[in-house]
Amino acid sequence: MRIIKYLFLLLLLSLVALSIFVATQKGEFTVQRSHIINSPKSTVFNFVNDYKNWQDFGAWMVEDPEIIITYPKNTVGKGASFTWEGKEVTGNMQTVFVKENESISQKMNYNGGDSSVFLSLKDTVGGTKVTWKTTGKMSFVMKITAALNGGIDTVIGAMQEKSLANLDKTLVYEINTHQIKVKGVVKKLATFYLYQTFTSKISNVTKNARIVFPKIILFCEQNNIELNGKPFIIYHTYDPVNGLSRLSFCIPIKNQILTSSGSDILSGKLEPFEALKTTLTGDYSHIKKALDKTTAYSNANKISIDTKFSHLENYTIGKTEIKNPSKWITDIYFPIKPKVIPAKVFVPAEILKSPAVKTPEPVQKKEEEQSEF
Repeated sequence: MRIIKYLFLLLLLSLVALSIFVATQKGEFTVQRSHIINSPKSTVFNFVNDYKNWQDFGAWMVEDPEIIITYPKNTVGKGASFTWEGKEVTGNMQTVFVKENESISQKMNYNGGDSSVFLSLKDTVGGTKVTWKTTGKMSFVMKITAALNGGIDTVIGAMQEKSLANLDKTLVYEINTHQIKVKGVVKKLATFYLYQTFTSKISNVTKNARIVFPKIILFCEQNNIELNGKPFIIYHTYDPVNGLSRLSFCIPIKNQILTSSGSDILSGKLEPFEALKTTLTGDYSHIKKALDKTTAYSNANKISIDTKFSHLENYTIGKTEIKNPSKWITDIYFPIKPKVIPAKVFVPAEILKSPAVKTPEPVQKKEEEQSEF
């Protein structure tokens, strides 16, 4: 009995000592890890800037197959957020600041502990250097967890390292896996559509599409306008040297409508045309390769490209249909000049002359003799 009391007293003293040790530990912390991702900076940024992709690399989600993730309407850019609830972890994350292709600042709650998260991207040899920095203040429970697992730097650092390694692995496959196939000359059918037109940096097309397409679709929903296909972009001009394009973001609709005067959303009709078609299966970051391959094909096969507009991109399968970038499909149409068919010259058949037919001279009638009375 005395031994049990001693053991209990020893355990109690150990708990008190641990509590005192934990309570006296510095509450504020900063943990940082870096990893070189074998992908372009813009590709990495676009991927991590959308919370729907985080379940593919966030260590605390990858390791818990039963975790429940909830997404609001906005998952991209400033103001985006998501929440999770798993066996051992619950929390949420929100984006508070974004610098295009450079950095993302976030607020994170992880098992009741609040922290600030900073992701910075920098071009480097071998790809993009991604630095993940977390700062915050530990709760008492978090201090105990850290003390029992080698310290806060080890706990959070391990999570950061696993997440960055998962990010690299995911991007290498999902972003880099692609296929480009030139389909040849096809007939692009006519369609009515709603659109917005403006000049944009070519590098910002994906970003602008995420803003403009939902805006036009919402306009259709509010006005009971029936959609008739997938979104597409008409590139009126395409200047890769200066990185600029004049383009229209278009949503096809079932019937032609007239928009009100002063509306920034206009209506139009795409007339049917012959086009050289190319299909890109994979992430949109490979679009330039697809354009170059189409140009090379047209030159090799002496197909004359029309100049009424540069090209049209139809987003046949995208993020709204499937999450995996390796399975997205973009169909590209280059208008071509119609073949000139020489008109047939009508040559009338030669008219044969018939020999002249002589008409017999009329026979003169003799005057009837007058009868005698």
